[in-house]
Amino acid sequence: MNKIVKIVLIVISLLAAVLWFFMPNPEDPNAIDSGAMNFMFVIMYILLGIAVIATLFFGVQKLLSTPGSLKKSLFAIGGLAVIVAISYGLSSGDEAKAVADAMADKGATEGTVKNIGMGLNVFFILTIVAVALMVIPGVKKLFVK
Repeated sequence: MNKIVKIVLIVISLLAAVLWFFMPNPEDPNAIDSGAMNFMFVIMYILLGIAVIATLFFGVQKLLSTPGSLKKSLFAIGGLAVIVAISYGLSSGDEAKAVADAMADKGATEGTVKNIGMGLNVFFILTIVAVALMVIPGVKKLFVK
């Protein structure tokens, strides 16, 4: 199996190298319609699809084969859902309406502003959690020894 994968990767690499030399001039206005460019996009989509399928397959296989990992995964997904819900609640308010009104000429709606605020809040909360999970064990080691 490993030899087959290596051979397929070598063939794809050689094909991509050959297509590289057939790439059109970047200043050409019809460059996007080039056959070489289209075939490279096809190769990219195929490889991306294979990567996604392999990741899902092996991830689910590992998830189901390891005892206790399904429970941990559900707790993690539940925790993320709680963080998203809290973040959405924090992003609602008068500020969202004011920003949406100010940006109405650019197509912003109150829902869009709330979603952006929610995304930023999720990012900040998860960043704080990640930093805390890196700093706390280090500080704990300083005082234990």
